[in-house]
Amino acid sequence: MTDIVSPVPSSFTKTVSPARRDIGIKRRYAAERRFRMYGIAAILTGLFFLFLLLWTVISNGYTAFQQTTITLPIEFSEKIIDPKNERAENPGKLMAANYPLLVRDALIKVLNIDPSNRALVKRATDMVSASARTQLRDVVVANPAVIGTTVNVSLLAEGNVDSANKGQIDLDVDEARRKVNNQQLAWMKQLNDAGVMTKEFNTGLFTYGASSRPEAAGVGVAALGSLYMMLIVLVLSLPIGVAASIYLEEFAPKNRFTDLIEVNINNLAAVPSIVYGLLGLSIFINFAGMPRSAAVVGGLVLTLMTLPTIIIATRAALKAVPPSIRAAALGLGASKMQTIFHHVLPLAAPGILTGTIIGLAHALGETAPLLLIGMVAFVVDFPGSPMQPSTALPVQIYMWANEAERAFVERTSGAIIILLAFLIVMNFGAILLRRRFERRW
Repeated sequence: MTDIVSPVPSSFTKTVSPARRDIGIKRRYAAERRFRMYGIAAILTGLFFLFLLLWTVISNGYTAFQQTTITLPIEFSEKIIDPKNERAENPGKLMAANYPLLVRDALIKVLNIDPSNRALVKRATDMVSASARTQLRDVVVANPAVIGTTVNVSLLAEGNVDSANKGQIDLDVDEARRKVNNQQLAWMKQLNDAGVMTKEFNTGLFTYGASSRPEAAGVGVAALGSLYMMLIVLVLSLPIGVAASIYLEEFAPKNRFTDLIEVNINNLAAVPSIVYGLLGLSIFINFAGMPRSAAVVGGLVLTLMTLPTIIIATRAALKAVPPSIRAAALGLGASKMQTIFHHVLPLAAPGILTGTIIGLAHALGETAPLLLIGMVAFVVDFPGSPMQPSTALPVQIYMWANEAERAFVERTSGAIIILLAFLIVMNFGAILLRRRFERRW
C-alpha cells in the first residue's frame, strides 16, 4: 500500500523574496571575509612581535661573537717571572709571578710611553683585560721554556675598549661621561692602524666560564651543566614515562583509581615550574642531603617536571595506533606483551620521540626551578661530573642580565642566541623524526 503524503497547506509556507535572500547571502559572505581578516591580522600580529623579539636579541647580541684583541710582543723576562731561578724546585713560583708587569712593559714599548708618567701608564694598562694575567700564566706554566724569550701574544681588550672598538659607545659624548677617554681613543686608532688591535671570532664565548669581567665571560661551564642535566633527564624520564604510559594505556583497569591518576598527571603538566624547584629543594637537598648547585639535582628536578609531558605524549601516540594492529597480533597468537612491544610500541615510537624531544627542549629553557636549588653559583672551572657545582644556560643568562657592566648586555643577548639555536635544533629534530617515521592510517 502506498502512503500518500498530503501537500503542506499554503498557510504554513513562507515565501522569501529574491532580494531578501540575496541580502542574507551577502551578510554571510561578509561575515566570512571579516573572520578571515581577523585570522590574518592575528597571524600578522604574532609574526610582527616574533620578528621584533628576534631583531632585538640578534641586533644586541651578534657583536658578542666578536672580541677585540691586542697583540703585544711579550718579553717573558726571567727577572720578573723567576728572579732566583727556583722553578725547578718549586714550580708554584710560576703561578705567583707578576705577569701584569710584562703587559705594562710591552705597552710602554709599543705606545712609546714615558715609564715615569704613571697616569699614562695606568691608562694604557687599563686598555688590556685583567684576565691577561691568567692568560700569560697559563702560557708559562704550559711551556716554561718560553721564559727568557719574546713572544707575540693576543690579549683580550678591556670590556669598554672592546665596546668602543665595536662602535657601541657614543664617542661624541663629553669625555667625563665616557668610560674610554680621548687618550685611549688615540691609542686605539694607533693600534688599529698598526694592525695590533683586531676583531676576531670570540671562541671564548663558548669556552670560558663565569667571570666578573665581560670580555672574559663565556657560556662554556653553563653549556656543560645543561648537557649533564639533559642527559640525566633523558636517561630517567624516557624509560619511566614510557613504562608508565604503557601500563596506564594497555594494562591498567579502568576504575576510579586510574582515573584519579590520569587527572593528576594532566594537572601536574600545568603546575608552575617553580613548584618543582621547591619540591627539589625540600626532598633532594634538605632531606636527601645532595649537593647544592650540582647538575644531578637540577637533572632530577627537571625530570619530575618533564615526566607528565612525556607520559601524555606517549599515551597519545599509543592511542593513535589502530586497534586492528592489536587485534591482528592477538589473532595470530601473540601474547599481550608481545603485541605491545613488538607491534604497538614500534609504531608509536615517532610520537614518543617527538614528545620526549619537546619535553627536553622545555626543560632546557627552564630557569625558576634551578634558581631555587642554588644553581646560581659563580662557577669558573668546568665540572668534571654531575656531582660538582655547575650552572645552566638559562641561569647564566639570568645572572648576566643583572650585571651593571655595559658589555654584559651583548653577552646576555649572545647567550640567548645560543640557547635559541639549541631549542630550534631540538624542535627541528622532532619534526624530522615525526615526518621520517610517522605512518598515516
